[in-house]
Amino acid sequence: MIKLSESEIKAKLNDVDGWEYHDNAIHTTFEFTDFKDAFSVMTRIAFEAEALQHHPDWSNVYNKLQISLSTHDAGGITEKDFTLAKIIDTIIEGE
Repeated sequence: MIKLSESEIKAKLNDVDGWEYHDNAIHTTFEFTDFKDAFSVMTRIAFEAEALQHHPDWSNVYNKLQISLSTHDAGGITEKDFTLAKIIDTIIEGE
């Protein structure tokens, strides 16, 4: 995977809603009704991430899910990060 430039990253952020770029990763936070709903979404994301062989850095506290995406092997953001971000957005929209 080829690391994207900062200008490419900023342009691609227009294609994903609610994601921000800082600290060499793209980040977002989602809030759900309760822990069960948050964990259910995490499980769905986990299956998609495993299929892509690209795994998020994330944390969950009760009903909040924080996600950071970066391609560690490339040392920054790649197309893979935006692919997974779009999949995550699709899962969230379906909830």
